Amino acid sequence: MKKRPTGGMVYSTNPNAQLSSFGDREPATLPPAQQHLRIHLDRLKGNKEVTRIAGFIGKADDLADLGKLLKSKCGVGGNAKEGEVLLQGDHRDKVLKLLLDAGYKAKKAGG
Repeated sequence: MKKRPTGGMVYSTNPNAQLSSFGDREPATLPPAQQHLRIHLDRLKGNKEVTRIAGFIGKADDLADLGKLLKSKCGVGGNAKEGEVLLQGDHRDKVLKLLLDAGYKAKKAGG
C-alpha cells in the first residue's frame, strides 16, 4: 500500500481542514520507568526460536535504539519494528536482566 502525500486523507468536508492535522503521528516515547515490556519466546517457520520483546510505546527511532542495544549485548541478530523487538534465539533471562538494569519494567510472559 502506498503512502499518500496527504497523510491518508482523501477528502474532507471541513473548509478549514489542514493537511498537517491529518495523518499518522508517532506517540511520544515514555520514560523507561513507565514502559511495561513483556518478554516472549516464539517459534518461527523452520522451528527457530525468537525472543520477542513487546509493549514498547514510543517513536520508531527509540525502539531501534533499544533493539540495537539488546542485539549488541546479546551478540545476536534481529529487528525492531511495530513496537516489538525480535532477537534470534532464546535470550529471555539475559534480556530481562538488561531491561531491568536500564530501568524498564519488564517481565517474562507465556509458559
